Amino acid sequence: MRTNKLQILIGLIIGLAIISCNNQKNGSDAFGNFEADDQLVSSEIAGKLLSCNFEEGMTLSKGAEIAVVDTVPILLQISQLKSQQLTIQARKQSVKSQLAVVEQQKKNFEVDKARIDNMLKDGAATQKQKDDITGNLELLAKQKESTRSQETVLTGESEVVDTQLAQLQDKLNRCRIVSPINGLVLERYKKAGELVGQGQSLCRIADVSSLNLRVFVSGDQLPHLKIGQKVKVLIDDTATTNKTLEGTVSWISSEAEFTPKIIQTKVERVKLVYAVKIKVANDGALKIGMPGEIKFLD
Repeated sequence: MRTNKLQILIGLIIGLAIISCNNQKNGSDAFGNFEADDQLVSSEIAGKLLSCNFEEGMTLSKGAEIAVVDTVPILLQISQLKSQQLTIQARKQSVKSQLAVVEQQKKNFEVDKARIDNMLKDGAATQKQKDDITGNLELLAKQKESTRSQETVLTGESEVVDTQLAQLQDKLNRCRIVSPINGLVLERYKKAGELVGQGQSLCRIADVSSLNLRVFVSGDQLPHLKIGQKVKVLIDDTATTNKTLEGTVSWISSEAEFTPKIIQTKVERVKLVYAVKIKVANDGALKIGMPGEIKFLD
């Protein structure tokens, strides 16, 4: 009888030891919450919002138009510059006509000069006639140089207007605000009809196709983790069961910090830990702020 009781007692001790070991083995290595890499979508142009095609909770596609800033002031400036450009082109055409006249006059004087040179050899012309022709040719050369300088100035003015038009066209393009990523609208800051300043945010969006589980590990655990390492991620499935996902270590803090204040016990709060991000593909079950835990894979 005593032998049986002793065997039962030993069996209970071994069973408890096995259960204790299993519980320790099955326990998670770190805990944390899911977060997303979000970004602000801002207006690069100041003005009135003509439309805002987004709402909180809406999924946006990359490149989709989400808002338009009033374009009328920019279009008026473009129209003014185009009129100025037409005026410059007309002036350039006038200068070209002047150059053609000067060039024709030069040809005529050169013909007369050649004729007077021949007549001067025969004594049928005077030196004064030759000097007058030579003076006229020199005057035409100066007129031609002056006219060409006007053409150069007008060309420069035209290039300045072209640059201003390009800048306004760029501003016009920026009036159309598009989503920089495929993402979910987390917060909305502006509505259609409101004024927006340059650089002012319209909304905050995040790509939720994958989320980061931010956990904290101790210095003893840190050597067991490295960038690119696969880990097992656990999230709540039912009241008593967990759902298992696969995650990849994407970032490890290089500096230790005190345990976040969300940890309740004072003993835990004074410990130094390292923040770690685990990238997890989101099948729709993961939400920002949801708790999670990880287990290191053997």
